[in-house]
Amino acid sequence: MKKRIYLAMLVACFALTATACSDRGAVVTDDTKAEKQAEGKKAEAGSTRLVSVDNVDKYITIGEYKGLILDNTVDAITDDDVQSQIDQELQDKAISLRQAGAQDLCRAKVSEGAKEGDLVTVNYTGTIDGQTFDGGTANNYDFVIGDGQMFTEFEDGVTGMKKGDTKEIQIDFPSDYGDSTLAGKTAVYKVTVQNVRRTAELTDEWVAKNTDYTTVDEYKEGVRSKLEADAKQSAQEVLKNTAWSTVLENSEVKEYPQEDIDGAVSEFKKSMELYAKQADMTLEEFISSQGISQDDFDEQCQQYAEGKVKQNLIVQGIMDAEGLSLDDKESLQLQEKLVKQMGAGNLAELVGTYGQDYVDESVGLLRVEDFIISNASVSDKISNGDTTAEDAEAAVQNSGQDAEDESADQDMSETDESIDQDASETDESDGEDVQDEPDVDEDLESELGTE
Repeated sequence: MKKRIYLAMLVACFALTATACSDRGAVVTDDTKAEKQAEGKKAEAGSTRLVSVDNVDKYITIGEYKGLILDNTVDAITDDDVQSQIDQELQDKAISLRQAGAQDLCRAKVSEGAKEGDLVTVNYTGTIDGQTFDGGTANNYDFVIGDGQMFTEFEDGVTGMKKGDTKEIQIDFPSDYGDSTLAGKTAVYKVTVQNVRRTAELTDEWVAKNTDYTTVDEYKEGVRSKLEADAKQSAQEVLKNTAWSTVLENSEVKEYPQEDIDGAVSEFKKSMELYAKQADMTLEEFISSQGISQDDFDEQCQQYAEGKVKQNLIVQGIMDAEGLSLDDKESLQLQEKLVKQMGAGNLAELVGTYGQDYVDESVGLLRVEDFIISNASVSDKISNGDTTAEDAEAAVQNSGQDAEDESADQDMSETDESIDQDASETDESDGEDVQDEPDVDEDLESELGTE
């Protein structure tokens, strides 16, 4: 468990470096051409750099980053997706109003038996061997059936009860229960239901009161548009990651600039020292608490440093070759976008929280990802489950056909099994007659040379 905590922190520190350290399958670029481009365009570049060296080509061979063939696959949004989102929003609204003490605004009292998702108010008294116990009694206690707030046996017992109903529910506390006075014991709860409230139905009235829309149809269309926008955004992030990973994996480091490696190692150690300080430990004590050796920690430092420096070499190399800069208009726009994405009030706040290097490296990576994608051959596709097509309608139709084919295959499989079973039963019932017949099958096998 401790190693998992440590590795989680390592991943957090290593976020920008993606897959990082291995140098596999490099595609060698035309160094002469790259040098000429770099010489002609470096003058256009700004002064902010991600690496300490001027000649990036000396340290890394960058994989081909122009003309990549990529798919931009967006998930299709179905009616079921829309309804599921609406159901969730209804539930979320009910919970938020309940927490604010306004249950009646989001749920209607019902006289029916309670079911999953209902907000139930109960009085209960628990006893063990006929005696009450601390924490076993409550009045006007609210919980939602299915939320897991109560023991499953308790929720199951209340399910189906109506307002005014009283019932005894038995709970067997596990032997490892946190309260030792209850662990391994059986309690009987006398429960009386005070109220059953159910999430409001989706109506024009509810929509007008709780959303920015006026009708159910408008609301559904708005939810669909939001889900489609989210799906496109998610696909764009996947596209960027794929583009970057392709270049990263096909780039090969020749030599690591020692100054950059030393700086990254120091950065990693400072991050771990901060975690150690928060745990009121020295770095050495923290490392030991994570179940790793000093040698293991030093190796992790080196891996982080090499991954980070490799990324920065690639980003800076592409920016040099293409005349891009961290100081140009596009990069400054990405900087502002990053401020919003990270929830910072302004650039100064972002830098103060994460550091200037983090901001520069993030902007540089975003800048290069955008450049790679703009120079790639990108095919837009729609995905519906395991089915991918050129448009949403085709994806849905193909998905439906796949489901039909799977169902048909299942039916055929069941038919074959039925036939085999019938044949087996027939053979068993006629076993004696078969044994009395001439052994024709054995003679035939002998002629064919089978065993």
